[in-house]
Amino acid sequence: MSKDTYRLAFRIVVGVSGLLAGFAAHAGDRLLATGGVTQIEGAAGGGLSAWALIAGLGTRDQIGASGFCTAVEPEDFKLTSCGLNVGLYDRVELSYARQRFDLGTTVPGESIRQDVFGVKVKLYGDAVFAQDSLWPQISLGAQYKENKDFDFVPALLGARDGSDIDYYLAATKIWLAGIAGRTTLVNGTLRATRANQLGILGFGGDRKAGYSLEPEMSTAVFVTDHIVAGAEYRMKPDNLSVFEEDDYWDAFVAFIPLKNVSLTLAYVDLGNIADKADQRGWYASLQASF
Repeated sequence: MSKDTYRLAFRIVVGVSGLLAGFAAHAGDRLLATGGVTQIEGAAGGGLSAWALIAGLGTRDQIGASGFCTAVEPEDFKLTSCGLNVGLYDRVELSYARQRFDLGTTVPGESIRQDVFGVKVKLYGDAVFAQDSLWPQISLGAQYKENKDFDFVPALLGARDGSDIDYYLAATKIWLAGIAGRTTLVNGTLRATRANQLGILGFGGDRKAGYSLEPEMSTAVFVTDHIVAGAEYRMKPDNLSVFEEDDYWDAFVAFIPLKNVSLTLAYVDLGNIADKADQRGWYASLQASF
């Protein structure tokens, strides 16, 4: 990871933490890590997949929030995503993320920006406290994505639109006494999407213009009281005939030294991106929660 990336992550998380500090007196009573970390598009979840959990550490009587900054550096590109999310009474989540995708040697010195606005509503269950139930927590979410540079590269590649909405249904189950007696999480998400490379390369294409239903899967285990290890797999549509699009997967470790702070490191495989194959590399995300 470059020094500039680390500096950006530090400055943004510290700044957002200051803005969120006003929530601290009114939130924070949920259990450690029960808001998850923040996925690349701003929702509470894993790094790649949105979970049914609501952001922050607020209970049903409180407001919680998180600020985050994430950097992903495969071999030829770099993606930075920073923003914040707010959990209202452990029922509704609102989120925002600004993404910047540096095009590396494909288009030297250029980048693509995208804004992602999200909403998530818990429909049923409680992933933590309903331990006697076989049913998971279920949430319905939507993410409005606006590509700020659609006319630059995405349109030239055959993408149909510069903005669109992803819809997803997520189910999360947590066992406090799971694998080897440790807290264990399993999540499944079904996403309706037209996004090419998360929307970085626009939406829809000459191969397929409409929505695709794509599953996302995650699992995580508390190795210790402050270290979580897990893996994710995210399937994606392949809308553009000019370049093949592959699924994503990662293996991650999240370190939670304090209830309000987490650092997630992952090895991620993004497959083929534009004209570059085998895009593998490292993912780092810093988050402050209240």
